[in-house]
Amino acid sequence: MRVRQIAAIAAAAALALGTAACGSDTEKQEAESKSVAQRAKESGKLVVGIKYDQPALGLKKPDGTFEGFDVDVAKYIAKELGVPESGITFKETRSENRESFLASNQVDIVVATYSITEARKPKVTFGGPYYVAHQDTMVLADNNDIKKATDLKDKKLCKAAGSNSWRRVTEGPPDGKLNIPAVLVDATGYADCTAKLASGALDAVTTDDLILAGFANQQKGKFKVINDPFTDEKYGVGIKKGDIETCEAVNKAITKMYSDGTAKTLLDKHFAGTGLKLNYTVPQFEGCA
Repeated sequence: MRVRQIAAIAAAAALALGTAACGSDTEKQEAESKSVAQRAKESGKLVVGIKYDQPALGLKKPDGTFEGFDVDVAKYIAKELGVPESGITFKETRSENRESFLASNQVDIVVATYSITEARKPKVTFGGPYYVAHQDTMVLADNNDIKKATDLKDKKLCKAAGSNSWRRVTEGPPDGKLNIPAVLVDATGYADCTAKLASGALDAVTTDDLILAGFANQQKGKFKVINDPFTDEKYGVGIKKGDIETCEAVNKAITKMYSDGTAKTLLDKHFAGTGLKLNYTVPQFEGCA
């Protein structure tokens, strides 16, 4: 009799656990079926993917806080979605994992110098762009051999993991541009590219001018940007593919950010004095379809 009672109790416990697990799975599925905008409004929370190693854009400070243009843009968008700054969780999102983090719901949105490209559109829904940067090239301050992008022929050029910037130089259209043969040197990201450039392992780093300006400004006198832009880099807010409601809410927030003067304030805050010609008008949106 005692054995049967124990077995019955064990079975009941197992059933309860199974029911709880089933309920938990159902709740998770229901939550994930909602748009990010809906979840943000209901919970007051948002997980934002940013870079941790890009000065003036997305940088994690020694005290654990974050600063940069992308960080401030993310805070503004979050506020417009009903999420206070205290409800934001920033998660490091590198160039090579942005798509997978969105697809697997590890982040709600990505604000990380995420250029909108035709190759990425089938995988990601993009809000914005919230700014249009231009690809340029950075070299050591005393380098007089590379004065324009075409001088990169046969030079050692950084290939940052997950980034398409190097393709703009070495390949032709649609995602390439200049079709110039260069010697590619692998790096984990643009902080690594900059370190390799400083050590002499590279001749040049090429990517968006805002990124380069941030690194050059961090180590004044060490590097220079050659000011020979050759692309438009449309910085979009990455959203899980198909989440049109959130995309439209993000675009509304970006429009307001420019119309109320916040965009100009943030751009001046992070890039005034770098020599960049900043644009204070709201960019033309790509559309959420």
